Amino acid sequence: MQTPIAPSELIINDDGSIFHLHLLPEDLADTVILVGDPGRVAAVSARFSRVEVKKSNREFVSHTGVYKGTRLTVTSTGIGTDNIDIVLNELDALANINLKTRLPKEAHRTLRLVRLGTSGALQPDIAPGAVVCSHVCIGFDGLLNFYARRNEVSRLDYEAAFLRHTAWSELCARPYFVENSGELIKLFAGETVEGMTISAPGFYGPQGRVLRLPLADPALNEKIGTFRVDGKRIANFEMEGSAIAGLSKLLNHKSLTMCTIIDNRAMLSMSVDYKKAVDNMVAMALEKLT
Repeated sequence: MQTPIAPSELIINDDGSIFHLHLLPEDLADTVILVGDPGRVAAVSARFSRVEVKKSNREFVSHTGVYKGTRLTVTSTGIGTDNIDIVLNELDALANINLKTRLPKEAHRTLRLVRLGTSGALQPDIAPGAVVCSHVCIGFDGLLNFYARRNEVSRLDYEAAFLRHTAWSELCARPYFVENSGELIKLFAGETVEGMTISAPGFYGPQGRVLRLPLADPALNEKIGTFRVDGKRIANFEMEGSAIAGLSKLLNHKSLTMCTIIDNRAMLSMSVDYKKAVDNMVAMALEKLT
């Protein structure tokens, strides 16, 4: 007989909603669009024909509604893989745990989880305004290393090649490489730039930006830019995709990260109207997902 998950591990609010997201199981659609900025949730749901649910708590804002006959949820995650750990686990709990009995459900519900974000390009030929579809997400954050079966969902051959190529420091978390859903990648083939994407645990030093603090390895971005494996290259930096890919694989969900390029780190260029480019990405994603 299964043992119910303890109240300290699965925290449920007085209204029956999950602790951080404040969502009830019936609030959740099978397809979830994840955005970092809470303000972007309303920009996405404004395109829905109707909005059925609006919930918010801290940086976590969720709207569920209908676009062209398909029910969708859009949820903001805030910045960083630590927030993704909260969001992914709570979305899965809504889908696959009976919150009243605190027991896993017998039938697994698979979610489609698509991150729509912004990022910086690492290759000189990827111009601001382009959309990168992440075939593989690379975690510099170390989050997945805390979970069992980490190696089962990671491309260990890519990881080993990367460690050799970069002479990776033992002081840094061991990076992990996780492939996104082939089914979701196919939806956006021809509309996006293919590449591998790094999720960094910070915006400045971990992505090679220097203000007043020097970097431990000033050549790391150059090494990243020249890394190749199976004909793939690293296209861009962002801060959430690796945890989405890794936790989705462990929890048997389908994931994808797509990011509008707002600056090119190799060329030191910046998009002057990236908000319009992000809107175009949202419109394209809604059409493909429905």
